[in-house]
Amino acid sequence: MSKTTLAAIVLAFLGISLVSGCAGPYFKDQIGFGIWAADNDLWDEAIFRWKKVLAQDPQSVAAHNNLAVAYEKKGLWEDARKEYEAALKLAPGNPWVKLNFKHFKDNLEPGKSDKKDKAAQDEKK
Repeated sequence: MSKTTLAAIVLAFLGISLVSGCAGPYFKDQIGFGIWAADNDLWDEAIFRWKKVLAQDPQSVAAHNNLAVAYEKKGLWEDARKEYEAALKLAPGNPWVKLNFKHFKDNLEPGKSDKKDKAAQDEKK
């Protein structure tokens, strides 16, 4: 998954969370700061911010989801899986978490990206 796609998914999820009033002002600031950090490839800072939210509110679906995306970006697959599963446990019907977790699992399947690359090349011919 490209950086742009990850950022778009995270931002879309954040927008839904904020509009629904799921996060208080403190959490909005920390989640927003984390998104800014992620957009600027400061993944350790983003992780720090989202962990800070979870320390205060372990039920934050946005923080779990965003943390999973950050772990995925850093190649910390098991940590990413745990955070996606935590987010899904809290919000099993959340379409953004479900989509992110699906992309995560798709990217881990051996050879799947190779098949996508070959199909894209075949279409160009």
